[in-house]
Amino acid sequence: MRTRYRIERRRLLAGGTGLTLAAVAGARVPLAQSLDRVSFQTNWRAQAEQGGYYQAVAAGIYRRHGIECELRQGGPQQNPAQLLIGGRVDMIMSTGFQALNYVRENLPFLTIAAMMQKDPQILMTHEGNGINSFEDMRGRPMLIGSASRVTYWPFLRARFDFTDAQIRPYNFNLTPFLVDRMAIQQGFVSAEPFAAMQAGARPRVFLIADAGYENYQTTIDISRRMVEEKPDLVQRFVNASIEGWAQYMAGRNTDAANALIKRDNPDMDDAKIAYAVRAMNEHGIVKSGDADRLGIGAMTEERWIRFHRTMADAGLYPRDLDVRRGFTTRFVNKRVGLA
Repeated sequence: MRTRYRIERRRLLAGGTGLTLAAVAGARVPLAQSLDRVSFQTNWRAQAEQGGYYQAVAAGIYRRHGIECELRQGGPQQNPAQLLIGGRVDMIMSTGFQALNYVRENLPFLTIAAMMQKDPQILMTHEGNGINSFEDMRGRPMLIGSASRVTYWPFLRARFDFTDAQIRPYNFNLTPFLVDRMAIQQGFVSAEPFAAMQAGARPRVFLIADAGYENYQTTIDISRRMVEEKPDLVQRFVNASIEGWAQYMAGRNTDAANALIKRDNPDMDDAKIAYAVRAMNEHGIVKSGDADRLGIGAMTEERWIRFHRTMADAGLYPRDLDVRRGFTTRFVNKRVGLA
């Protein structure tokens, strides 16, 4: 997660622009009516991990739902949460931690969908070096970035008796990993293993979500004001996004979406994108768990409560935080995107 965790309070400005259309929630809007304009800010530069949103744009899914979506690319100098709080964007792509932050800071925002059921963050080492589980990493040096130290690291420390003394600085440079066969470093299941293989390594991947880390990823966050004033528009945006993700993960006519990704981020190429999609499918990042029965984007109160309890046990949040104020399942769990 690449957002800050202490959020400056700012006055909420007006929400989305455009006309609110009188239609049943989730229904497609007649083409004769004007399109509602919605701005959506991603949390990083364009990549396959955002592919469902790009698919919904490229395949005209948003437009079929009566929406003109302005998809804004993120980057290292941007803080999507601050853009949302400042009223400069209608919706943002975020993570489960942000919902807890909204509650802790008493801010009028919430999470309305989670496109990734599993957080794609991993620890990665080399095959054949005797490290075969998280337990085998106990006491060993690990390359961990600063942002990770206040998200999944406290979970790993509590779950596997890791210590802060194991941490070594990680500067998003693969060289230290490549030259040390005993190295352990952080990464994303859809990115760093591919880069390591391209450099001749044989990485072994440990998905942190499979160890019980229940953080929702690639969430959609929005102001309470927009939820209250434009629920039909919000429902149509969520449904269109889910349809985009279903198509993208199935590989159905995704060339145009991938072209948009490569246009926005020239560092992406077909091989990187193909690997990322394959890895997300193999590890159930988007389609697994609750999404298998409730549809892509699914969230449950039970999981949110467990996630908060886990992170409170790790010392990151107050135990009496009412996590239910940070999300709503009103717009998901409708089996949208299921075959």
